[in-house]
Order: sequence, then C-alpha cells, then structure tokens
Amino acid sequence: MNITVAFNESMPLVGTNPAGHTTLFDTSPEFYGTGSAPSPVDVLLQTLAACSMMDIISILKKKRKQIVNLTAEVDADRAEEHPRVFTAVRIIYRLQSPDAAMVDFERSIELSMEKYCSISAMFRQSGCQIDWTGELV
Repeated sequence: MNITVAFNESMPLVGTNPAGHTTLFDTSPEFYGTGSAPSPVDVLLQTLAACSMMDIISILKKKRKQIVNLTAEVDADRAEEHPRVFTAVRIIYRLQSPDAAMVDFERSIELSMEKYCSISAMFRQSGCQIDWTGELV
C-alpha cells in the first residue's frame, strides 16, 4: 500500500492513492489552514464509520437483506495531553430496511467491530474504547 500527501504553498493538503483518488485535509486558520476540508482527525473518525459500514452492508447483503439507508453517528473523546489520542468512541448505526431484523443488524455490527474492520481494530489496539448501538428506523 502506497499513498502520497502533498502541500503546495497552502492548505488543503492533498492525499492521493495509486488509483488517483484524492482526499483533502485541512485545519483551522489558527493552525495555518483554511478550514476548507476536514482535519485528519475528522477523517480518521469518518474512516472508522465508513470501514465498519462497508462490512455491515456486505454482511446484510449476503443475508439477502435490503438496505434503504444506513448512517453512522460518531462521537469521540480525546486525551487532554498531546498526543491527543482517542480514548473513547461511541457509534450509533441507523438502518432503514424493509426486511432486516434487529438481530441481523446487531450481528452484522458485531462481526464488523470484532472481526472484520481493520480501523476499529487499530483503535482498540491503541487502548480506545469503542461502544456501539444499532437502531432500525
């Protein structure tokens, strides 16, 4: 796996993967940014949600469940001292499906968080507590 991140005279930073897809990273003007893109810390939390959601979608689809909408709301705590690592993360997954039962949904989240999602594994191995709940809407 190989990516690049570049700074060209001003923010935002531009990350590029081998396929040419780009991700923008910025920060507030207080830290010489423009505020025009998410911070790396924001993106890290978004990545946790996206990684687990991809697993959840795959698991539910393998069970032949329809997914109308799936969202994840993420709330996190960080250490007071630098480096300000994440100490706790709470995720609320909300699924809209005409045929998925709560047991299917909860099992798909559990499998993602405990077995498949490499991002959640990295968070946990750093000592971060991850709690989640699922809601059918």
